[in-house]
Amino acid sequence: MNRKGEYTDKYHPITRRESIKKLFCLSGSFALTGALTGFSRMPSPAWADSQKKAFMVEGLGQTEGYAVKELTQKVFESAGGMKRFVSKGDVVVIKPNISWARPVQMAATTHPEVLRAVVELCQDAGAKKVRIADNTIHDARRCFSLSGARMVAEKTGAELIFPRSSLMRKMKIHGHRLDVWPVFVPLIEADTLINLPVAKHHSLSTLTLGMKNWIGGVDGRRSALHQDIHQSTVDLAQFFKPTVTLIDAIRIMTRNGPSGGSLSDVAEKNTLILSDDPVAADARASQLFGKKPGNLGFIRLAKKWGLGTDDFLRLDQKKVSV
Repeated sequence: MNRKGEYTDKYHPITRRESIKKLFCLSGSFALTGALTGFSRMPSPAWADSQKKAFMVEGLGQTEGYAVKELTQKVFESAGGMKRFVSKGDVVVIKPNISWARPVQMAATTHPEVLRAVVELCQDAGAKKVRIADNTIHDARRCFSLSGARMVAEKTGAELIFPRSSLMRKMKIHGHRLDVWPVFVPLIEADTLINLPVAKHHSLSTLTLGMKNWIGGVDGRRSALHQDIHQSTVDLAQFFKPTVTLIDAIRIMTRNGPSGGSLSDVAEKNTLILSDDPVAADARASQLFGKKPGNLGFIRLAKKWGLGTDDFLRLDQKKVSV
């Protein structure tokens, strides 16, 4: 596949499950920072376990000059600690939203201090490797630099994965709209997959929160995904199935999204929302914009197709502050 989204590879489409057994056979070895020698198990989201009550932790920075890193740590501590999600020896992939070449002040990308805190928590939990991956819209190098993701990788030793055609493979999405689509391979090879979006306005879907962040997990004609944006969002959300979602609402973009460009588009909410139910996480985050979750198409569809609940008050809830 080239960067115009034209798929030029000869390999046949494979399902996400089959990829674990067959992807190396089909595509041969490829490198992230070094050669991968085997396959990891698929991420297992806690909300998929019907016997276990889903949870939500809200973190609020209330003191002047509070540390974003400390707030992030407290949110995970209240959820039982990062070891609840990351086992020793895991390969962890973190999917932020760093698709735009914008600095943190513009709220177009995941806050770098939140990203850094999550990386370090994963490392402290015993992760073998921590990778940061997003298929950017603007030039990846500029996005990595301006968003602060490159700085995070340099300071923590996390692997910042550059999106390239050799890491894209056609796979069966099994969605209601999407069938076969090029997928960013590192995301589906993770032992633990953490969704780390920024909360912001979107001109087509009204908001882009956790579930819509997975559009950055695929390649191809992504403009076509926006022709039925709500169903495309839900199809990708059910495919990727993150272990946990942490929505960054430290600074949110209230209009002119998703790229923004003006400080007048930004509001400070100083909030983090952590949940193992991706629908509930988006539902709660939508209220930060004064929206009713049931009025958002992707939340209604996700609830309909069983991805989670929009009634987040039914979850095991905790709140923390710094």
